[in-house]
Amino acid sequence: MNLKQALYVKTIAQEGGITAAAKKLYISQPSLSQMLRQIEEEVGLALFDRSKSPFRPTYAGERYLYAATVMLGAEERMRNELQEIRQEDSGRLRLGISVQRGARILPGVLPQFFRDFPHVALELREAGSAALVEMVRQGEVDMALASTVPSHPDLTYHLIQRETIGILAGQDSPLAAQVPSGEVIDLRQVAQGPFICMTPDHNSRVIQELLFRQENLHPQILLETDSMEIASRTTVTSAGYLICSDLYVNPENYFYPIKNYVNRHHFYACIPKGMQPPKYMRAFLELVEKRLGGEEY
Repeated sequence: MNLKQALYVKTIAQEGGITAAAKKLYISQPSLSQMLRQIEEEVGLALFDRSKSPFRPTYAGERYLYAATVMLGAEERMRNELQEIRQEDSGRLRLGISVQRGARILPGVLPQFFRDFPHVALELREAGSAALVEMVRQGEVDMALASTVPSHPDLTYHLIQRETIGILAGQDSPLAAQVPSGEVIDLRQVAQGPFICMTPDHNSRVIQELLFRQENLHPQILLETDSMEIASRTTVTSAGYLICSDLYVNPENYFYPIKNYVNRHHFYACIPKGMQPPKYMRAFLELVEKRLGGEEY
């Protein structure tokens, strides 16, 4: 596989077919079709199921795409690193962050960052923490700010802020009426729910499922959402509960740490292992740490 083949196959997968991929690559459809046939002849396997629209990668195609993504990510990082060697005050920062974290952090960070580095292009990707970590591993972003556990040996983790996982209780919930905010509680005290929860690509959902399994709980789920902002705002104005980090909680909210749960998920900056962060990335991280150090959530 060379870089051109990697790019062509990845674009076909992203666009779902030859016609759209050829248009995006600025080449003719017959040329792209011929290139794909040559690649499949070389590997001896079909990379796409053409009986479906859009095209779907076969298992062999999935493995080929994984390798292609790694190659393209490595090549992109190499080009960025060469540029950084030449001039570290210009370049591109591809940043991954959740919508909720971005709303709390970026308005206090970006104005100063843009003043300090006017020639750095910032590209923002927003997703849940689990997805953000995978974006770094796949070379889709340069750095992710995510609530996670340092578990991938191919990444470097820089701790930004420690978190406490607990129950955010609605103002009309029985727990808020009976127990002072801040008191450590047993999860079984809210066994009946109802719970508001995040979608599966969020780490708070992963923690929630783990806790429910440990306690053998099957509470009512009132709402599932991809937005922590929606989840937290809905929770505080209802009789429901939300498992989340204390970083999403305001002082006037009812929040309860969970008994016998030791949190290993904290807020980290994640970058590829061995990467030498350019000056502007280090400066961005310093601004984030300064912002969080002076702000109460």
